[in-house]
Amino acid sequence: MRPINDAHVAESGLAVVEIAAADDTTAFAIQQLLAARCAIAPADHTVREPGEPGVRLRCFLDLRQHPDA
Repeated sequence: MRPINDAHVAESGLAVVEIAAADDTTAFAIQQLLAARCAIAPADHTVREPGEPGVRLRCFLDLRQHPDA
């Protein structure tokens, strides 16, 4: 995965969450749980690292906004 950009965490309430899961289904289910709680920029695909178990998914959260806003 690419390094985290300073702009993604430049203000209080912004966060980058990296999910490690056994499979795509689990990773996207966790992302959906987060989306129900706060505004997110969702990921559309997972990443498999050679030699590492499972998959990774990175999404960007804005805790200052509710997802229905």
